[in-house]
Amino acid sequence: MSMALAAAVTTTKDEAGFRAARRVNQSLTAAMEKRALQWMAERAPSWVSSDKLTVLGLSAQIGAGAFYALSRYDRRFLLLVILCVVLNWLGDSLDGTLARVRQQQRPRYGFYVDHMVDVIGTVALMCGLGFSGFLHWQVAIAMLVAFLVLSSESYLATYTLGCFELSQGIFGPTEIRILLIVGNIALLRSPYSTLFGHTMLLFDLGGTIAAVCMFATAIFVTVRHTAELYKQEPLP
Repeated sequence: MSMALAAAVTTTKDEAGFRAARRVNQSLTAAMEKRALQWMAERAPSWVSSDKLTVLGLSAQIGAGAFYALSRYDRRFLLLVILCVVLNWLGDSLDGTLARVRQQQRPRYGFYVDHMVDVIGTVALMCGLGFSGFLHWQVAIAMLVAFLVLSSESYLATYTLGCFELSQGIFGPTEIRILLIVGNIALLRSPYSTLFGHTMLLFDLGGTIAAVCMFATAIFVTVRHTAELYKQEPLP
């Protein structure tokens, strides 16, 4: 058998053997969001494609990072951050639903591209927050590292367990975006918060809590998934 033919056979077997992971979303807004996305996908014009929506989501998240950096000089740029967060939700959430409604699913392509876009967009967002002056760089880096650790665990669990958990408990990406919008509105009023008589940056407080929660969640689900895999693959 020639190398080209062998490669073709291998590719065909790989494609035939690939199974899309079961998606689990138990967040607070999951049911309502699913209905809204289904409604929009069924009415989207033909020129709107999943790839264009993915580009919109990434561009909006990079834009949010840029406007965060500019908000260091004028807090009114936070209004544009909010707009970008909404557009990021639209692009990031609707692209997969549109593909499913139109029967144009590309499971491997979609999974890979969507999550690389999430990583790149989050790096841009955290860099923008670091430049904004609304929180210290140490907190921005801690949030980014925690996000990458939690994301890595999620991707590994998807591959090994065949289950992709879009939310952790009642919190998913949409809930995080809502909290970010609320935080931006609070920043327009004042960038500071008082806790136990100590004044600190509002986003330092929120960012520290977010980083700790993400690290704790990563540890918890790692232990749970490790135990589950140990049961599935016991020693002989």
